[in-house]
Amino acid sequence: MKEEQFEVSSGNIFKDLGFPNPELEQLKTALSFQIYTILKERRLSQKAIAELLELDASQAAMLKRGDLPDCSVDELFNYLNRLNFSVEVRLIPSADGETFQRLVAT
Repeated sequence: MKEEQFEVSSGNIFKDLGFPNPELEQLKTALSFQIYTILKERRLSQKAIAELLELDASQAAMLKRGDLPDCSVDELFNYLNRLNFSVEVRLIPSADGETFQRLVAT
């Protein structure tokens, strides 16, 4: 029987896959998931999403099905603000050589 080999994840799939800015990609993904979750919980129509987030119909359709367009962090923060969520950024010292971002949603 052939022995299986595996590599332990760094905790950031984007880093593991060699993306150029893995921390930024992980942050954008986490924010996007929060937006999708909020929209799903509110059961908003495509039209309501478009009006609330000031998007065109095709962008609203993408958001409704969880296919978020490539947005900047600023745009994602703006969407969260329009959904009546405040975004708080905290800076905390990390251990030597340790670089990562963490999103805590409450």
